[in-house]
Amino acid sequence: MDKPRLVMVGNGMAGVRTLEELLKIAPGLHDITVFGAEPHPNYNRILLSPVLAGEQTLDEIVLNGWDWYAQHGITLHAGCTVTEVDRGRRLVHATNAAGETVSAPYDRLILATGSQPFMLPVPGARLDGVLAYRDIADTQAMIDAAARYRQAVVIGGGLLGLEAANGLMKRGMEVTVVHVGDWLLERQLDAAAAGLLQGALERRGLRFLLRAQTEALLGDADEEGRSGRVRAVRFKDGSEIPAQLVVMAVGIRPDTRLAERMRLHVNRGIVVTDTLQTVTDPRIYAVGECAAHRGVAYGLVAPLFEQAQVLADHLAQQGIGRYQGSLVSTKLKVTGIDLFSAGDFQGGEGTEEIVLSDPAGGIYKKLVLKDDRLVGACLYGDTADGPWYWRLLRAGMAVDEVRDLLMFGDAQATAPSPQEA
Repeated sequence: MDKPRLVMVGNGMAGVRTLEELLKIAPGLHDITVFGAEPHPNYNRILLSPVLAGEQTLDEIVLNGWDWYAQHGITLHAGCTVTEVDRGRRLVHATNAAGETVSAPYDRLILATGSQPFMLPVPGARLDGVLAYRDIADTQAMIDAAARYRQAVVIGGGLLGLEAANGLMKRGMEVTVVHVGDWLLERQLDAAAAGLLQGALERRGLRFLLRAQTEALLGDADEEGRSGRVRAVRFKDGSEIPAQLVVMAVGIRPDTRLAERMRLHVNRGIVVTDTLQTVTDPRIYAVGECAAHRGVAYGLVAPLFEQAQVLADHLAQQGIGRYQGSLVSTKLKVTGIDLFSAGDFQGGEGTEEIVLSDPAGGIYKKLVLKDDRLVGACLYGDTADGPWYWRLLRAGMAVDEVRDLLMFGDAQATAPSPQEA
């Protein structure tokens, strides 16, 4: 009896984690084919920053080498871009690097197309030397540019932008981070923690322009700066700074281009049910950054791996897994500085704040309470108790009995009193 044919479009972390989980619980159940647009096996995209900084090599960030696919009988078409899916005939068509058509039939199809970087629609965005920061090719182009040029501008003060800036600085470039917001990492930090982070990064050599709106990128090939390699960034106030490399790290968007051509329902991502099946076609699934579940498209690894587990259960014909959505916390290490945030860490009306601030020691902690429950936390420098705060937040536990010790962490707050000891 022939095995059901499972085809996956995308060879990234969420999709391959789905296959790993599936192979654990139902090895040999499917005949599996994978299409990956990049000419590489599955790798850890999160570790591109250490590669850019020269701390790791590309080989060291590979998660599943070529042998892994062969050992599990998976047909991998690397460097092969899927151009069309015929839902009627259940057939996937792709084009390889040589321009040849590669096709594969499916009984079940997983779309794991991830995200695509957003590029600011400003004049000069197509100049040489203007890059996104998303994959191995982008990383290698940045490494090559750092060996030839001196001045770089990174547009975007989020995590990816800061990591790109740090890596380029470590490769000898003068780097300015341009951010439209009032402070760095505004989705992960409050203003006080972000100020500490900015100060620490400035002492290492990075420069920052906040509340700066990019108007145009200027080139060096003609007087009007419309062609050639980028030479400067112009802002809306008329000022300019020189740059021979511009990295845009201003966000990502779910890559739904193929899904739209397939006439699947798309709204903030490929709309899926609790079993990760698309609402349009139950034979087709979406997982990872491209999927929208209950109106949310997740960009962090933990929720994507939770989706992968549920999808694997479903494909293994166990039928017991349901994805209910994810509460998210953020634990980061930005250029060696530990950060943690969760919940409503900004606070506001109806909330109380407990704050510990030691700028000289590089420590900042802010806990936000509402109705005697922890609803948010923001930690800078010392994140050891982040997981405990996260458990309290998720459980919705009353903290009135340990309120006075809450700032000092799990060990102090849950230690027995002298009378109990």
